[in-house]
Amino acid sequence: MDKVDIDELLDEVETKFVKPSRPPSTRSSSVPNKKLEKKTVENDDNKKNSKCSLDSLINDILDIDIDESEDTTLGSSCSRNNSRLSATEDGKKSERFRRCLPVFLGGSSDGTGIGTSINKRPCDQLRCTSCDFKVCYFENRCWHKDTDYLFLRNNVPDLKKLEPRLGRKTGCRAYCCQCSWRNVQELCELSDPSLKWVCGKHAL
Repeated sequence: MDKVDIDELLDEVETKFVKPSRPPSTRSSSVPNKKLEKKTVENDDNKKNSKCSLDSLINDILDIDIDESEDTTLGSSCSRNNSRLSATEDGKKSERFRRCLPVFLGGSSDGTGIGTSINKRPCDQLRCTSCDFKVCYFENRCWHKDTDYLFLRNNVPDLKKLEPRLGRKTGCRAYCCQCSWRNVQELCELSDPSLKWVCGKHAL
């Protein structure tokens, strides 16, 4: 058999028995594409929703109002000092603090702050270790001689109730807690052992 005959026979067999390959269906290819597009859109929506939810959660966490109201009772230092102490204990734990060393008292003409052996200033953050109360002070005032423990215990830190035992004296600063009191006119180191007053720390 000639080579030409063999080729013709092969061509005839291929034509009769071998099915021609069909071109890829447009429908079958479009369906997966549509599904893929749908999934992509859904994923984008989910990401947007997740981001919105996360932003909302962060806003809720950060939306905290800290109301630090201060009751200034007739110029008294008591309410201001106690509110500062509360704010320091509750909301400023990350701050650094420093104590006076040594501790000084002073008259109304002496500016208060952090006292050191070089920078001698009266402490304005005094606290009593005996009654565990913030030490108050009143500018240009002095305690009467009849002031006693029971009177202070019942009336500190209300200046209106303390008024009957507080006289006016220029340059004097009247200190008190709920168990002790002192009149101070000049800068001096706190060395009286009967006064259990210590520096309650200053925020830097």
